[in-house]
Amino acid sequence: MEHRSQDPAEQPAEQPADHRNDRDRALLAVLWASWADRGAGLDAEQWDRSTRLPGWSVRDLYAHVAPTAGLFTRMREAVVDRPAAVTRGSAVLRAYNRPDGVAHTAADLVADDARTLAAAVGAEALVSRFATGGPEALAAIADLAPTTVIAHPLLGTVTLGALAEVAVMEATVHLLDLTAAVGGPPPPDSALHATRALLAEVADPVEFIEAATGRTRAAVLPVIR
Repeated sequence: MEHRSQDPAEQPAEQPADHRNDRDRALLAVLWASWADRGAGLDAEQWDRSTRLPGWSVRDLYAHVAPTAGLFTRMREAVVDRPAAVTRGSAVLRAYNRPDGVAHTAADLVADDARTLAAAVGAEALVSRFATGGPEALAAIADLAPTTVIAHPLLGTVTLGALAEVAVMEATVHLLDLTAAVGGPPPPDSALHATRALLAEVADPVEFIEAATGRTRAAVLPVIR
């Protein structure tokens, strides 16, 4: 039976980076557990069901979001001793979503990669990546502070904390996509709040405030693809 995962204790909006990182790691663990629980209860028809992302099945969605130990290993190997060019998740998203950013230029490649993995890996293995692989990989980098600087092929250098913010957002947004396709409880409130805050931070602050308060008809949303 589906059940809603326990929501981690909410953190104040402004807090030291190390506390943000603790929050994000806890949120990822809860979100991945929800993905695992939901996947364990899906039947064959639900795995192949279309989602609201054009051309994406539920299986494709799982393959796209599923954490891999290799990614975390590469992060550790990419640690560098120099300042980070990007220190906030919002800056990561702005870079990705520029007109020439990877959210636009690599969208088809990302979709193809998800479909290829979905076809090659069984449903049980995909669920296992959320249930055991992801948490084990997180534990393996638990000693890395959120201020740890990672060399990145697109961003130059970025903090681990910034990447963690984006990972929480990705897992939350796509969990909403999954819920729309197969039902189940929504993500935990703290994940929704963290994702909302991050997406709002991507927008120009004046434009966002004026749009949110009805003072402009300018198109502010969406802020990411």
